[in-house]
Amino acid sequence: MSSYFVVRAQIILISLCLLTKTEARLNAQKRSRSPVPTRPDSRLNCLLNDLLHRFPGRSCITHQAVDAAFERALAARGILRGPVGEWEPEDIAPLGDVILDTARTLARRYKLSAEEIWTLLPKVDVGETLVAKYCPDFASPMTCVPGRYRRHDGLCNNLRFPTWGATRTAFARLVPPAYSDGLGAPRVSRIPGGSLPNPRRVSSSIHRDKGYHDHAITLFGIAWGQFMDHDFTLTATPLDPLTRNEPEVCCHPPPGVPKDPHCLEITIPKDDRFYKLYGQSCLEFVRAFSGVRQDCKLGPRAPFNILAGVIDVNTVYGSTDKHARSLRSFRGGEMRMNNAFASLGLRALLPQKLDVPDEGCTRTSPHQYCFDAGEIRVNEQLILTTMHTLWFREHNRVAGRLANLNPHWDDETLYQEARRIIIAEVQHITFNEFLPLLLGKEVMAEYGLLPEKEGYYHGYDPTEDPSMTAGFVSAAYRFGHSLLPSTVERWSPSHTIIGSKRLSKLIRQPWDLYRAGVLDQYYLGLMNQPAQAMDPHITQEVTNHLFEDPGEHFGMDLVSLNIQRGREFGIPGYTTYRKYCGLSPIRSFQDLARHMTNGTAYRYSQLYSHVDDIDLWSAGVSERPLSGSLLGPTFSCLVAAQMRRLRRGDRYWYEAPGQPSSFSLRQLDSLRQASLARVLCDNTDQLVTLQRYPMVLVDHAINPRVSCSNSLLLPVVDLSPWQDLP
Repeated sequence: MSSYFVVRAQIILISLCLLTKTEARLNAQKRSRSPVPTRPDSRLNCLLNDLLHRFPGRSCITHQAVDAAFERALAARGILRGPVGEWEPEDIAPLGDVILDTARTLARRYKLSAEEIWTLLPKVDVGETLVAKYCPDFASPMTCVPGRYRRHDGLCNNLRFPTWGATRTAFARLVPPAYSDGLGAPRVSRIPGGSLPNPRRVSSSIHRDKGYHDHAITLFGIAWGQFMDHDFTLTATPLDPLTRNEPEVCCHPPPGVPKDPHCLEITIPKDDRFYKLYGQSCLEFVRAFSGVRQDCKLGPRAPFNILAGVIDVNTVYGSTDKHARSLRSFRGGEMRMNNAFASLGLRALLPQKLDVPDEGCTRTSPHQYCFDAGEIRVNEQLILTTMHTLWFREHNRVAGRLANLNPHWDDETLYQEARRIIIAEVQHITFNEFLPLLLGKEVMAEYGLLPEKEGYYHGYDPTEDPSMTAGFVSAAYRFGHSLLPSTVERWSPSHTIIGSKRLSKLIRQPWDLYRAGVLDQYYLGLMNQPAQAMDPHITQEVTNHLFEDPGEHFGMDLVSLNIQRGREFGIPGYTTYRKYCGLSPIRSFQDLARHMTNGTAYRYSQLYSHVDDIDLWSAGVSERPLSGSLLGPTFSCLVAAQMRRLRRGDRYWYEAPGQPSSFSLRQLDSLRQASLARVLCDNTDQLVTLQRYPMVLVDHAINPRVSCSNSLLLPVVDLSPWQDLP
């Protein structure tokens, strides 16, 4: 008889699931007007769960239990107030904390394991609870209408799952998080009673500066990689309310003021060879904000992305409508620029940042101003500033050409059409020039990343979520830190070095670009200076002098920050990701030597209690690169997997057919001519010759220097297919 009830319960449950899916299709517009979609009765679901799963002593999580837990969290945290205008990270974080506290209460009450918190708790229906009442509009059900142009916030890229790849979206996970409490506490050692090594000790032991150079990659490869990083990922963290920079409140909190709950400062070992010279014992660090999932579903801590998780060139255009408008001139579809050198006949610079002048900028005078762009880290290092400038110029060049072809187009049309073209150019260069260097063509072919030579790409998949994944953001795509040089060189148009400056002196200090002609010298340096080798060794410019204040002799340690960020994200250890990627298992420290140098493997054995404890970023940059690739097998897997998601899950992808945003075949053929070399030739003042692939060092046989006037070897993107004939 009991088996009969189980079978009947299964039939009823399947029927309810089918009914729910049908209603979801038939009531799409009704859902858009109501924050609470139709769902089956929760009490019946509880009964079915009890019949099917028979958890001894466990009852189903009811709406009443969710409401009670949410009310308790509200009472402890205080009243939640909605934003004035758009939802900013500071508005989302309090709600994220309340939802996390709700999950914590339910997990304790129902004795949920970490696996159940990860897999089952997000399935709890909160649509008819108090949670839905507080859920932000961007995370609630909405109706999307396909359009020709992307939204700046990335919403409605996917018509069925509007938040996929959008701003303010929680980072996705390839593997379950390794929070020590299953909910949000940073990762700890898998050895009971053991501990993970101090992040600074890992940095000073494993990642010492050796200064080896790569024999092929130029600094333009680093510049492009960071430009892309800032296109699709920025973790939401607390900021100083005045300067909008990292808060310095954890190591030395003001007297009588409670320490910020986000503080997770890094203790510097007393025997640290560098910091002990300056009496330093602590590195500032704050945890990422906890965000909200789609429909505000329950689950473990959810760090979130401020940017859209696709290539949409928000580095130029911004991620909100308000920011986008502030960057436009509203004349001829162009972006605002600073014509500081107009009297000298030189091209314009980026506009100055006047609203919050200290944001991401180290100023020594109130009369100094950094630059403004679509992404707040434009001044993080001068190399990056040059990339923003290049693409602002390219936008205005394209907008001007379109205006000549279509004098009847208004400012909005010119802006949006130029934006579509710029996004396509950046997507094409990324997949045609950058990723082949990073991954090699064999890995690209395996993951379906090779650009089409002709016709359309038919790989768009509306079930593919392009959102950035936590392991990619906090570890794999930070591979570039290994490539950073100690100095950045300036070269002449005749390709001879004329000067250099320490990298640490160019971080948040882009003042050199206010000197006439210097910008082109940096472009020439980027294409002629080799990057550091891809290995565990990181320049002291960022391990001892990151964000160093003027007049000081020490700064932050980027490696320590990387390791701490991974742990607080709950990123599992390196061996977990090797297993995810289907790579050979590592069961002991001796096994490590097959994938990295013997010396590096030995140092790991001296620092970590267990091989499974090794931090993903640290081991990922230590792996030997694959043949034909810049990265080792684990990071190749994680980067390639993310790029595949990004391409397959982007409805606006430049090669995709059948969408209102799709290019014609003639337009697509033109866009396939886009190259970094051509963009440099078209938007600089002094470049006469350059190699065809600026991310690769000159080779007279396979990557020779050519003249900018040579349109056969450096073809232009023909814009005539965009002419709108009457």
